[in-house]
Amino acid sequence: MGKTVKSSVNLRSKTGYSVLIIGAAGFIRTHISAALKRPRDINDAVLLNKLFEPAIVSASSSSVRKRPNISTPPASLYTATKKAGEEISHTYNHIYGLSLTGLMFFTVYGLWGRLDMAYFFFTKDILKGKPIPIFESSNHGIVARDFTYIDDIVKGCLGALDTAEKSTGSGGKKKGAAQFRIFNLGNAMPVPVSDIASILEKLLKVKAKWEFGYKPTTDLQMGLKKFVRWYEKYYGSGNRSDH
Repeated sequence: MGKTVKSSVNLRSKTGYSVLIIGAAGFIRTHISAALKRPRDINDAVLLNKLFEPAIVSASSSSVRKRPNISTPPASLYTATKKAGEEISHTYNHIYGLSLTGLMFFTVYGLWGRLDMAYFFFTKDILKGKPIPIFESSNHGIVARDFTYIDDIVKGCLGALDTAEKSTGSGGKKKGAAQFRIFNLGNAMPVPVSDIASILEKLLKVKAKWEFGYKPTTDLQMGLKKFVRWYEKYYGSGNRSDH
């Protein structure tokens, strides 16, 4: 943890600053709160305005960046809200001089993580002897994710806090260009989801039951080609019309 962030947890410090964490009960923000040691709930409007004077570090999602092109609609409401948040934040940065850092998270996992993520329910199902479903991507490829451990994400978030510059706006008036940054917080090593089950097998010392996966491999062109071959062989090809 950086020196600035260390001092920020002491509300009496004259050199540090206070950190407001919105939604501190969430998976990632719980870990950030623990790292900051002394999270606080804020209901003081004056103090809240003071907190927005230094800078804002916000979380977006890698799903915003995974669209084929900018004209492709977001694949989910979650992605749409994250994209909208980025646009609104950028506008506040431009108009009001709000110092902003946006962080893109890539498949964050770890202690107290989400129950609906593969590593979590794989562990649960392996221990219960339930089969593990392994799925393909839409183009019949192997599903891979850039899994990032929670501790690394926390370090990135605290680093963003430590290097954030103060906003240049006050009272709704911009006094100059304000800091605007976007960072990817990932592992840069996409791993096939199937590898998770293999690793968990070894760690849990329990053999996983791999669920039978239905994976069509014949496209329409090939399927009709096989059909025509069979038809001509079975019924003959003497009834063709000459043109």
